[in-house]
Amino acid sequence: MLAEAGLVGDIAAGTQPGLTAALAALDAETGLSTDGRARALAQFRDNLARLAAIVADRAAHPEIAGVKIDRPVFILGLPRCGTSILHALIGADPQVRTPLQWEVAAPSPPPEAATFDTDPRADGYDAYVAANFTGAWADVLKAHPIGARIPQECGMMLETAFQGINPTMLFSLPGYYQWYRQADTRFGYQVHKMWLQHLSWKNPRARWVLKVQEHAYHLPELFSAYPDAVLVQPHRDPATVMASISRLIEVIRCVSFDKIDRAALGQELMHLWHDGQVASMAWRKANPQVKVLDLRFKDIVADPVAAVRQVYDHAGIEFSPATEQAVAGWWAANPSDKHGQHRYELADYGLTREQVETVYADYIETYGAFI
Repeated sequence: MLAEAGLVGDIAAGTQPGLTAALAALDAETGLSTDGRARALAQFRDNLARLAAIVADRAAHPEIAGVKIDRPVFILGLPRCGTSILHALIGADPQVRTPLQWEVAAPSPPPEAATFDTDPRADGYDAYVAANFTGAWADVLKAHPIGARIPQECGMMLETAFQGINPTMLFSLPGYYQWYRQADTRFGYQVHKMWLQHLSWKNPRARWVLKVQEHAYHLPELFSAYPDAVLVQPHRDPATVMASISRLIEVIRCVSFDKIDRAALGQELMHLWHDGQVASMAWRKANPQVKVLDLRFKDIVADPVAAVRQVYDHAGIEFSPATEQAVAGWWAANPSDKHGQHRYELADYGLTREQVETVYADYIETYGAFI
């Protein structure tokens, strides 16, 4: 598959371990339908093709490697705790750069400021969403915003190095997840930085703001690539989080599995996301010199403008009248039920509040003031 993608040298070598682990886990996964297995292989090929495009453009334009990424802001946290909302609110500010979904899906040639708002790849991405997020998959849109001009998570960049968690989210693959937890993902963050340099080259902003929950698992590797990174972490009641993310992942996986065991899914995700918080809490305890801005989900949705102002104060970004107007405008235009109500119950996944609170007792003790 690497030869098919045309990746050579250090990039191929860096990608090989994760790809090998993903393919082995895919071979061992018995629950996937025939269509689901084909979807997984297509996703893996797309990951490699997008990375190959980045590498080819970089070879053709070596100056891309010199693009400076200054004090990027990373939004961490459990899933479903306001990270996407906060990312989109900040992404509305024209002085800040967030990776957009269309440009991460189709990165070559590198996007340019002059044509960024009219690039036909954006309309192409929206057409893809309209054609594919229908039927059973339409419920994804109720829980997670998808569209060309919506900020994209870092997971879609990390997965091109096969050092991200997306294969597990989409296709289960417990063997790959165990590999990912223990892996040295410095190569993944080198690739992540290549992405930011690529997207910045002809469309720069003063600062990048980024997000994905899986950064919690590998903060040492993140700081190896971005020693001046700024961290923000929203929090929410983990029982609510587990119900919501279980429903979302059930819907995401439904097109790839003939049957989903809801109780097994609830147990899988409850422990999987706790693993990330254990790693994050340990890193934060060992690195008190890195000041992290903790936020309450309830405060983000109660006063989004004030929440963004807190992030800007923490990160040293100017909060201008234009920023306030952009943030308030985004909030008014994007009610939580824009695509329908996202409904979920813990009991649907064989979970109780007591079970979740027992597993997350350390998280609740550490961040109780922000839940």
